[in-house]
Amino acid sequence: MSWKKIIYLLLVMVIAGVSALTGAAAGGAAVYTAVSRNQAGNSSIPIPALASNPNNNTPSQTLVLNSTDVETAVTQAVQKVGPAVVTIVGTISGQMTFFGQTGDQTVSGSGFFISDKGYILTNNHVVEGTKEVNIVLSDGSQQKATIVGADPYSDIAILKTEGKVPAVVTLGNSDLLNSGESVIAIGSPLGDFKNTVTVGVVSATGRSIDTGKGYQIEGLIQTDAAINQGNSGGPLVNLAGEVIGVNNMIVRGSGSGAIAEGLGFAIPVNTAHAVATQIVDHGYFSRPFMGISYQAISPDIAASYNLPVQWGVYVTKVATGSPAGKAGLQADDIITSIDGVKMDETHNYLNVLYTYKPGDQVTLGVMRSGKEITIQITLGESSHT
Repeated sequence: MSWKKIIYLLLVMVIAGVSALTGAAAGGAAVYTAVSRNQAGNSSIPIPALASNPNNNTPSQTLVLNSTDVETAVTQAVQKVGPAVVTIVGTISGQMTFFGQTGDQTVSGSGFFISDKGYILTNNHVVEGTKEVNIVLSDGSQQKATIVGADPYSDIAILKTEGKVPAVVTLGNSDLLNSGESVIAIGSPLGDFKNTVTVGVVSATGRSIDTGKGYQIEGLIQTDAAINQGNSGGPLVNLAGEVIGVNNMIVRGSGSGAIAEGLGFAIPVNTAHAVATQIVDHGYFSRPFMGISYQAISPDIAASYNLPVQWGVYVTKVATGSPAGKAGLQADDIITSIDGVKMDETHNYLNVLYTYKPGDQVTLGVMRSGKEITIQITLGESSHT
């Protein structure tokens, strides 16, 4: 090997050694700086625990775990409503057979306190046919409850307990709901998982579901918040912690055999409140009846069909001999008001109608063939509106 090659190799080795020493020094300086900052500034960045040096009095470093209380609109809403939610356990006589002998069946659902006097709102189908009802509070304690009254056509029932009332919900305005709005469902799926919280959005409003009993439940809120058996009667809550619906059913399939998920439905709280108020006051809900089939009108529908009004109900059929038929209401009429209360985003047809009772005479504002007229009608009593 020539002396030139020897000198070249020596230079390469020297340069490599210098580079290594420089890197090590830089790394050590970075570690020293990080530790110094952690000690001086009490940084929240955790560092590994270091053993004490037996040759000096330097204290050992300890691992610090942060305790961060994270609150969101969802957690705050749940904290507000959760204590008012109850699990409902009912007993139905003679519904189960054990080795040839008939015994009682236990059913369960959910509900929530709407009054500090012990009134609880739930679904009719949760307590229908029960001979005995008990409630389980969010703290696990149990109380007896009695059924004050129920309306199967709106699927609303009111219970009452003489025991303690830990909290009362705040009712919101379900007429102001928009598709895409975040909502929270609280209830006891399967009766065992008490105060389960699920979150989703309002998928749609104004849905109608055939009950299979000869009538439909109309004006429902559709949501993809998980609702399971046992959630029925529990509250659907907005991010302000206001109850805007009463969870009442799920749909998982159709006649074609298709399986669907995320199809939950709730009764708008405005409708539930109107029914509940009459049950609390009178023990039953006396349903006013006009005798019409109709389609609700909103600004979107009005624009799609070039209708002359933004809000109201479009009459599709008038039953023969009904109060509407006797009063002269006709198919293709549009009802825009009842006794001067105009249909709008906060006053829909059913909510306004439910403020009256059978036998009341009211004045309807009607749009017929582009002209505004008024019609006097005496409300009847029936299971249909």
